[in-house]
Amino acid sequence: MSKKNVSLSWDDFQLLGNPENAPDEPEEDKQLFQPSTQILRVHIERKQRGGKEATVIKGFTCSDDIQKSLGKMLKDKLGIGGSVKNNEIILQGDHREKVMAILSDLGYKNAKKAGG
Repeated sequence: MSKKNVSLSWDDFQLLGNPENAPDEPEEDKQLFQPSTQILRVHIERKQRGGKEATVIKGFTCSDDIQKSLGKMLKDKLGIGGSVKNNEIILQGDHREKVMAILSDLGYKNAKKAGG
């Protein structure tokens, strides 16, 4: 292994350990996710599913991680299957009433029924 020679002045060395010189966090990281700002639509779909019903939640503007965790939580609470694809949560069966109740409990105040 080769050793690298790094030359720092004494002032630079002292600044390395000073927390006042730490870089500021970006503004994007400071913003917290707020469910009340999401405008969600809860649909029921039957097309292209072999005649079976599926509850689809559309309108997400948050990160994929939040969508995946919400989808997993909904599937666990309802005891059903489903997936998270293309900014949509797809749940097997017609569960609009239950999904609306769960979303309102979680703070998604702008979730509304849509479609058939």
